[in-house]
Amino acid sequence: MEIERTLIPCIGCGGLFPTVEGPTHRYMESSPGCWAAYGKVLAREYGDPAYYRVHRLTVNAYAVQHPGQPSPQSIQSVAVHLISLHLTFEQGVAADQATAAMKAAAKTKGRFRWLEPPPASGEITTADVRRAGSASAHVEMVWAWAEAAWAAWRPHHKTVRLWVTM
Repeated sequence: MEIERTLIPCIGCGGLFPTVEGPTHRYMESSPGCWAAYGKVLAREYGDPAYYRVHRLTVNAYAVQHPGQPSPQSIQSVAVHLISLHLTFEQGVAADQATAAMKAAAKTKGRFRWLEPPPASGEITTADVRRAGSASAHVEMVWAWAEAAWAAWRPHHKTVRLWVTM
């Protein structure tokens, strides 16, 4: 007998997740159900190279869909993840190069400013990725998720482009 659970929207991404008790990230605001689903997505990626190849996009998409409140940590997190998405989708940079650029950008503390999060963070969320039934479906869904998350931040693309050139 399947237990019916109430689904609630995540305060970060807006995706629908079961009402559960549990932890969340300390500055990326989410519902416990969303955080748990993200943990399952990460476990799948860490457990299989076919899934892991999009890991950087997974982390970027989740981070920018869950920006939290203005604080030094959340400002820097959103900034470097948006930089990585910019490099991926606008400059065609490979994941390892985007990761290196993120690390370099993160070395200078206080460089970035708070960007007002978009009213909607993209039509794809962790819930959609969690439902992917195969490695190829997962990879395809993560690419679409990351692209939608980047597109949601369109009002700030100019700022992100400037950060990349600093």
